[in-house]
Amino acid sequence: MKKKFLIILGIALLGSTACQKSKLYPVSQTSISNQDGQPFSTSARIQSQVLGLYATMRSGQLYGGRYEVYEDVKGENWINSTSNSVTAYQTWTETVSSTSSEVLNLWSQAYLTINNCNLFIDGMASTGTAVVGAATSAQYVAEAKFIRAAAYYALLQFYCQPYVVNNGASPGVPLRLTGNSAYGNYDLAPVTVAQVYAQIISDLNGAETGLPLVYYTTGTTTIDAASNTTRAHRNTAIAFKTRVYLSMQQYANVITEANKIVSSAAPFTATTGYPNALQANEVNMFKANYTNTEYILAMPFNANETPGTQNQIATYFSGLGSSEFYLNPNGIIADATWKSTDTRRSLITVKSGRSYQLKFPTSSPYTDWVPVMRYAEVVLNLAEARARTSGIDAQSIALLNAIRGRNDATTVYTASSFSSANDLINAILKERNIEFLGEGLRWSDLMRLNLPIPAKSNVPQVNPTDASYIWPMSGNEQLYNKLIGR
Repeated sequence: MKKKFLIILGIALLGSTACQKSKLYPVSQTSISNQDGQPFSTSARIQSQVLGLYATMRSGQLYGGRYEVYEDVKGENWINSTSNSVTAYQTWTETVSSTSSEVLNLWSQAYLTINNCNLFIDGMASTGTAVVGAATSAQYVAEAKFIRAAAYYALLQFYCQPYVVNNGASPGVPLRLTGNSAYGNYDLAPVTVAQVYAQIISDLNGAETGLPLVYYTTGTTTIDAASNTTRAHRNTAIAFKTRVYLSMQQYANVITEANKIVSSAAPFTATTGYPNALQANEVNMFKANYTNTEYILAMPFNANETPGTQNQIATYFSGLGSSEFYLNPNGIIADATWKSTDTRRSLITVKSGRSYQLKFPTSSPYTDWVPVMRYAEVVLNLAEARARTSGIDAQSIALLNAIRGRNDATTVYTASSFSSANDLINAILKERNIEFLGEGLRWSDLMRLNLPIPAKSNVPQVNPTDASYIWPMSGNEQLYNKLIGR
């Protein structure tokens, strides 16, 4: 009887286990389930995902603040005032390690953005295109490709040697082009710098083809200025290509791309697509007037969507909150050729004997939009590329005058102003340093030319051959990716 009871009990347990067979194969708690394609099941859900891609790019750890901060403070124009290792102090002192917060956080946010783009592109190929149609799908995928390109570009600027060192043969970063939705072995060796740049250009070319010329308010022919500032359109991809090619010192390509959106004579404007153009008064662009035609791309914020604690660009550069940095009195603001009558000087204020910048004037909750790219940059990219290929070039001088002249009508450059092409190039580089102060271009300008980082305060000059010239790879990546190599 006892033996019969045990057999029955065993059968009952087997039956119970069979009924709960799914418990033997639980859903991974670290996976991103596609719920049988539900995220791509409706047009509204797909559009929400597109906007979500911009949200990861807009993170305060990436283009929503920190990327621009690191770009500026790694140069020579700012002095640190807090010695706070969480707020770019180690970037300023050129002492970052693989476990520094900026090294870890920029890497992880960039790859989070890249992976989200990859997952979206994969999902559109498998499910989404059938839902929204080929034309809308092409636009959305183009937006994803643009955002992925921008994230990879950010990685190259800090973790890799300049392209010019050996035509991009140096180690780059892992090139991940398919989405990872569950925990697994994702060891992947870096490709070369040149290969990453090639992927960036490929993505931007694809974006140029698929992006709309202009965004209109739904159901109308009225231009939606906010969308054209905060989402990529065709001119955005072209403009970003001028930045990328300038970083590669491929000046002929800079000219080819810029000519698509810069008219041949002043006033310089985009002749196709969104009517990008220089504003007559630059100062007004930084007074909550973000949806003007000079902004090619900006990261928007409002009281409900803020950059996050210690990410706000105003707290770094505007003397607000913790006042992390103030302007180096021996930096670009000391340059005598930047005249006191130049209207850009009005964007500098003095508080308690220290100079700060007023491009980002809004205090808590810090709702200033963060510029990623302005039309002025495309104008100066073209000016530099023409000077480097054609010497003392009339159009190059006209482009330079377009930027200087709207701020300082007393300075007008002519061919006789320069004794050599190098003089013209140096004038353009100085204009960039003035024009984009606090907007996150200074380090890239030094790096692409393989120039030393000038000394600042008690921080000595850093030469391109010094180990601290670029950041080390993320310590977390080194821990979990056995093929990272450094």
